[in-house]
Amino acid sequence: MEPTQFLEKAYAESMELVGSNDAIKSDLQESVKAHLFEILNRSESAKAVLTVIFTSLVYKTLNPNQDIRNHQTSIPNGYSGRTFDSKYITPFLKQVKFPAMAESGWLTRSLEQKVPYDLNYSGAIKPNSLKTAFLETIDFIEKGADLDEILSFLFQGLIIQRNAQQIDLAKPLNLPIATIVELLTKHFEAKYSSEGASRLPVLALYAAYQCLINEIQRFDGKMLLPIESHTSADSRSGRIGDIDIVDEKNRAFEAVEVKHGIAITAQLVRDAFEKFKTTQVSRYYLLSTANIDSFQKTEIDQEIDRIKNIHGCHVIANGLTHSLKYYLRLLSDTSEFIENYVNLIENDTALKYEHKKAWNAIISQM
Repeated sequence: MEPTQFLEKAYAESMELVGSNDAIKSDLQESVKAHLFEILNRSESAKAVLTVIFTSLVYKTLNPNQDIRNHQTSIPNGYSGRTFDSKYITPFLKQVKFPAMAESGWLTRSLEQKVPYDLNYSGAIKPNSLKTAFLETIDFIEKGADLDEILSFLFQGLIIQRNAQQIDLAKPLNLPIATIVELLTKHFEAKYSSEGASRLPVLALYAAYQCLINEIQRFDGKMLLPIESHTSADSRSGRIGDIDIVDEKNRAFEAVEVKHGIAITAQLVRDAFEKFKTTQVSRYYLLSTANIDSFQKTEIDQEIDRIKNIHGCHVIANGLTHSLKYYLRLLSDTSEFIENYVNLIENDTALKYEHKKAWNAIISQM
């Protein structure tokens, strides 16, 4: 069976088993369950371990004669776990909204060493409880027993975790601009235990542009490009900002780069210029939740003037809050902005449950 078909079948069966319950149904021995629970409980912070376990499990099931501890072709009698992962496992994990790496679990130093995943593996997997769970599970998989049960256990656990994180987000209507900006600021600056908060101001600006693109004459005939994933590198994707607008000929027209908690300096302006200097972009916004470094304002202005003279692009460096207030004043309906922002929060894969829960908590305290 083709790997994706195999995964989809196992996933569908696990979905049926879970139903509306919040407990995993399994006949695995308790020692194996304990290791799998350790992997599940750390699945957000140790996505690479989860990915390698899935890769090893699926590959062993479909290729029972392969010793999956030999996870690289450079290891005698090995196979390319990274290739199999990149082609089948990581795309599937993303598809069903499970914790997943950007490209592959093998792009992690603790797991990419060119030695087998035997019980003496020296990779620095932290904490030790996770390393033990990982190596014991790999050993159990290699023995070839209960592979379907292990896969079902992991799928059920991840489905239950994912379902617990689904939340209906509040979409308040007809709020004053000052209130909207206050809510957004609180959402950006709340204390979070997981990564992803730096994505929030980007989504807020993008939500504003989703409105502006249809309301401002300057954008007639222009197109707002889809927002890219949090892990996409500008140099690799060809984009020049976090937000990009192109003209009728698909040429850069306007772009926005957003910084979270980092004050704008003259060096950041110079770095931005390096991104767009070979394009014909006419405006480039460099916005930060930490505003501009006041000690460098003169140097920043000089750098902006230099770029204007040699390139023609108007660089606007500003505090993000100031820009949001200005954008919101241009809108005919701020409720559309809130709708856009909440939809982006719901669907952005860089955000976790706590980022979404924080939004509802902030709204409830209005």
